[in-house]
Amino acid sequence: MIFTKYGNAFRWIITIASFVIVSLILWKTYEFFQHFKEEERIKMENWSFAQNEFVNSDVNSNMELILQILTSNKTTPMIVINEDGSLGNYNNIDDFKVSDSLHVKKLILKFEKENDPIPINIGDTIVSTIYYGNSPLLNKLKYYPLALILIVVLFGAVVFFFYSSNKNATQNKLWSGMAKETAHQIGTPLSSLIGWTEILKSDNVNPDYITEIEKDVDRLKTITERFSKIGSLPTLEVADIVKETIDSYDYLKSRSSNLIDFKIIAPEDTIPVNLNKQLYSWTIENLVKNAIDAMKGRGKLTIEISQLESIVKISVADTGKGIPKKDFNKIFTPGYTTKKRGWGLGLSLTRRIIEEFHDGKIKVLQSQKGKGTTIQISLKRAPNHV
Repeated sequence: MIFTKYGNAFRWIITIASFVIVSLILWKTYEFFQHFKEEERIKMENWSFAQNEFVNSDVNSNMELILQILTSNKTTPMIVINEDGSLGNYNNIDDFKVSDSLHVKKLILKFEKENDPIPINIGDTIVSTIYYGNSPLLNKLKYYPLALILIVVLFGAVVFFFYSSNKNATQNKLWSGMAKETAHQIGTPLSSLIGWTEILKSDNVNPDYITEIEKDVDRLKTITERFSKIGSLPTLEVADIVKETIDSYDYLKSRSSNLIDFKIIAPEDTIPVNLNKQLYSWTIENLVKNAIDAMKGRGKLTIEISQLESIVKISVADTGKGIPKKDFNKIFTPGYTTKKRGWGLGLSLTRRIIEEFHDGKIKVLQSQKGKGTTIQISLKRAPNHV
């Protein structure tokens, strides 16, 4: 509830806090980087001073200290170039690399970009120049801010997905509760309708009328069962998918416009599948109603059942306006709809029924603009009947 009530404020706080943290980390890292570079600069200046002292050394010079300074550089890559352009000394660079004059020139250009060269003077004369690059530690330090930014981004993503999942879970509980309450509310008038049907039978009303009313009452029972199952895991039982499909087809055909040319192609043999009859019927109903809407109430609708080894395929084809290829997967997304009225839940619910509850597949098999669409369901035959 906290996320629901204060969601926007919380997201802004997280965003601003993350920005402040990243900014502080980057600034401190930059300061540390510059301080470290300055320390290396001082070290190299000390090295140049020791080199100068070594060249001008006499019997009174402290050679031990000078040599200690000259050999102290174990990490910073450096090249000493004499005034005539020849290679003097070098440290922390492979011998193979400095043997290639072209590679030496590339190193000098690289080192000049990283640090200003340091001249070595004898009196007022520059006798050589030190070119040095960043140490391995300093180079690694350059990527440290990127790693921190990545950590902050991942942290933000975790918070976002936690918020999103929490919000979705709350919404799912709300919809499940509303669905179950709807099923409960339908139950009262449904019981009354069943009673009135029995009264009509005793009054010698035309039996055909009674039969159609009973079909609608049974349909209301099925709808009630559908809504009561939302939010809970449905039970599956072995059923003949041919019969279940034909039953749904017959009911929808008798209550649709005569301008729709219905056709069903089904094998005569039974095909056993693990089904929840109410939810499967809901799936066929959603597909047929969407097909009728796509044809604007006029056209040809074909349902075909076929099987290939252990897989059963149910196709619903219409002659409607068609679906762009880029929207083949999008039409199954909750909230997606091309209608002026509607919540875009029918096909997303259909996919959930088929893929999550029945371990099957549903997809747009084919579609052409202005010629129609075919949506195909794939289900497995019952294992003990293959």
